[in-house]
Amino acid sequence: MGARKKITAEQRKEAKKTLYFAKLNNVPTSPRKMRLVADMIRGMEVNRALGALKFSTKEASRRVEKLLKSAIANWETKTGKKADQETLYVTNIYVDGGMMLKRLQTASKGYGYRIRKRSNHVTVFVDTKNTNETQN
Repeated sequence: MGARKKITAEQRKEAKKTLYFAKLNNVPTSPRKMRLVADMIRGMEVNRALGALKFSTKEASRRVEKLLKSAIANWETKTGKKADQETLYVTNIYVDGGMMLKRLQTASKGYGYRIRKRSNHVTVFVDTKNTNETQN
């Protein structure tokens, strides 16, 4: 690795230490269904978001709830504070398309229909409100 790439890689690592996030890869639901749940909690206070996810009827909300709890635990580990004492917010959440399983379903007259089983990657960022204001 060249010196320039090494320096930028180290800068990226240092910048990542101040971010508090959790990532879930290859969730076997379509990105469109997961984005509906993600839009529901974007920018919300963490306790309200957990309540909204808990009582949501969507299947994707169970996975996002677990991921959000993981992001909160990551924040507690990195800062050394308790989440009960601070007001945490879901600062950013995004859903990317993941791997796609491609299958063929037989049809009449010798045809075959394509079946695309989609998956996604979800990333949740949490932080306190005052930290975000000082950075902007």
